[in-house]
Amino acid sequence: MILRELNILNYKNIREAGMSFSDKLNCFVGLNGQGKTNILDAIYYLSFTKSAYNAIDSQNIHHDEEMAMVQGRYQIKEEDEEVVSCGLKRGVKKQFRRGKKDYKRLLDHIGLIPLVMVSPQDSELVVEGSDERRRFIDGVISQYNRAYLEHLTQYNALLKQRNALLKQYENVGLDELPVDLFEVLELQMVQYAMPIYQERVRFIEQFTPYFQEVYNAISGAKEQVSLEYVSQLHDRDLTEAFARTRSRDLILGWTSQGVHKDELEMKLGDYPLKRVGSQGQQKSYLLAMKLGQALFLNSVHAVNQKPILLLDDIFDKLDSERVERIVQLVAGEQFGQIFITDTDRQHLTALLTAHSEHAKVFEVNNGNIHEIN
Repeated sequence: MILRELNILNYKNIREAGMSFSDKLNCFVGLNGQGKTNILDAIYYLSFTKSAYNAIDSQNIHHDEEMAMVQGRYQIKEEDEEVVSCGLKRGVKKQFRRGKKDYKRLLDHIGLIPLVMVSPQDSELVVEGSDERRRFIDGVISQYNRAYLEHLTQYNALLKQRNALLKQYENVGLDELPVDLFEVLELQMVQYAMPIYQERVRFIEQFTPYFQEVYNAISGAKEQVSLEYVSQLHDRDLTEAFARTRSRDLILGWTSQGVHKDELEMKLGDYPLKRVGSQGQQKSYLLAMKLGQALFLNSVHAVNQKPILLLDDIFDKLDSERVERIVQLVAGEQFGQIFITDTDRQHLTALLTAHSEHAKVFEVNNGNIHEIN
């Protein structure tokens, strides 16, 4: 998977830009706040039909303008190219297009352009609640398993309905509760929950070796790391659990059982990473999860294509040895096309030396982008 060209109009602080890229390494250098991350976010948008940082589409349009556009030309296979574009207009539903054809459902686009983004925001995987870690799992699986994404969408819609019912009947006695209605919803939820659970189990089993391989490469195999998938479905029948906890859920006002409560435990040695990991260890752990994700997606994707890799300000809080190992790792043949940002070109010297014939460097200044090599 190669992004050949990117055109941007009024996306965040980038008024207008057109860039052509190297097949391997593309570097964006500039001070903080100049627009480097916005370029990566525009690339992310074309893969996931949304921003990595702002879920409100209108806020991704330059504040002085009414519309924005992002367009990419991709080499999907050896000889096949695709143009993917998105138009944003205030007060109007966004228009997402593959070639000359609009998507009827944005869901149908997910997985066409496999991509992994590594950014400072990844720290939320460690410090925030289980929602963030489930979102990581779901985001990876959805890039190669369309049925999973469909099941997840349906399950979440049913969960929303059940929670609304719980609030609607919170002051009603159990003898007045529309049990039949709850049972119909819960039966449907179980039908979607089981394949979600099974695919998550399968994913963690398959993904963990890639994650551990990358972590060992970054840390010099000095530390042991592991991932553990925790789910209520490990040891209970969900249909029975829904019925058993219905009265408690009425008091709580939300559904306490189901795959939306699953957790991914991140461990360093035998202890939670959040409790014992240093800043450098946590950063290494997160990098290993994301770079391992890229290797994993390459192994399972239907067309066996290396995902595009976006690396946003990844060197902060890492010692020189770990930085050197990361540079050696991403410069290798295991990874495909890379887009990387940094405030200092010095960090990129080794990468640029390794790929001097296959690298482009762009300077970013107040939303203006210029190729400098």
